[in-house]
Amino acid sequence: MNDASREQRLAEAAAAAAACRRCAIGYERRNNVYGEGDPFARLMVVGEGPGETEDELGRPFVGRAGQLLDRMLLAIGLPRERVYICNTVKCRPTFSGPNGPRNRAPDAQEMENCRPFLEEQIAIVAPEVILALGSPAAKWFLGSDFQITRMRGRWYIGPGDTPLMVTFHPAYILRQTGGQIEGVKRLVWDDLKAVRVKLDEPPVAVETVEIRQGTLFE
Repeated sequence: MNDASREQRLAEAAAAAAACRRCAIGYERRNNVYGEGDPFARLMVVGEGPGETEDELGRPFVGRAGQLLDRMLLAIGLPRERVYICNTVKCRPTFSGPNGPRNRAPDAQEMENCRPFLEEQIAIVAPEVILALGSPAAKWFLGSDFQITRMRGRWYIGPGDTPLMVTFHPAYILRQTGGQIEGVKRLVWDDLKAVRVKLDEPPVAVETVEIRQGTLFE
């Protein structure tokens, strides 16, 4: 499959996702956030769902969590443009707050309704490795019994026998405070290094990367 045909298939799938109204969030969102990146990416990153900034811009992972994700990927030598990034659901899940809609995790029915879109994305891009970010994304792949604190950091088999790694969502890292943050960042760093090895990328001098509070990777 050449670049044009793969890009065309993704564009057609994005249009179909934008027209979907299977869930109430399809009527409430401003933009459908289908996904973006290299259509021939070796690594696909899958989060849970768009947040406020993503809903506004129609792009995945462009808020604070997205900025951290960019640094996470760069730490293993993968700039954003070499990766394909998307979510389990393509519309922003929200609940009503005192100052307007607030982000929430997608529920099981929303993820199931959106399942064909992500399955199609994976089939079109055909990544060599999938990195699932956070518990909802992990459960999309591995079932509702998945417990991220006990089961992250291992290799699983994803769609099409694709190696699948699960790690904490960047938004979860940003919520950590005090002594917890260093431990979480080191776990994530271990998971990212495993992804790097699985992709058989040129070695990175991981020993020289210092993990400091508030930045994760510099």
